[in-house]
Amino acid sequence: MTLITRAAICRAGGSPWEIADIELDEPKANEVRIKFMAAGLCHSDDHIQKGDSPMRMPVVGGHEGAGIVDAVGDGVTRVAVGDHVTCSFIPACGSCRYCSTGRQNLCDAGLNAGTGMFADGTFRFHLDGADLGGLCVLGTFSQYAVVSEFSVIKIPEDIPFDIASLVACGVPTGWGSAVRVAGVRAGDTVVIYGSGGV
Repeated sequence: MTLITRAAICRAGGSPWEIADIELDEPKANEVRIKFMAAGLCHSDDHIQKGDSPMRMPVVGGHEGAGIVDAVGDGVTRVAVGDHVTCSFIPACGSCRYCSTGRQNLCDAGLNAGTGMFADGTFRFHLDGADLGGLCVLGTFSQYAVVSEFSVIKIPEDIPFDIASLVACGVPTGWGSAVRVAGVRAGDTVVIYGSGGV
């Protein structure tokens, strides 16, 4: 059964975000439907909207989000209906050659981030007969979205959704840039030039 959800979509680079009621398919095998309670607005979303980053359009925006699992497809083992979750803009299947060698940031499941298309070549969002991708195959700017179970992480229920949504991108990106790329360690003195979209 198709669900109608309200979402912020971008029809083309340079066009404004637009609120629309769109159709959402049921989750297929290894997919979950999330009712989003909070979503973060990242500078990456701004790049997509302005046309600075090529992306298949139209697209449901948002790759930072947290909410409650509303439905699950066959074979889902990582989460259950009612679980509180946050999203990962880079999925981690846990079994591809990258995940199994500690390089989850290169997971094969993240192949379609720029199209929003699922691994089976289909889409879950639709508007007026056209397929819409979700940014990073998520689309957190929608009230509901269907995503891969590889893109969700169960969180304790006492973590506020607004905080959990920031952990979906802003925190790991900032922390990863400082610790992994710049090599900043406790006790170092550093200078920060801007703080990005956050």
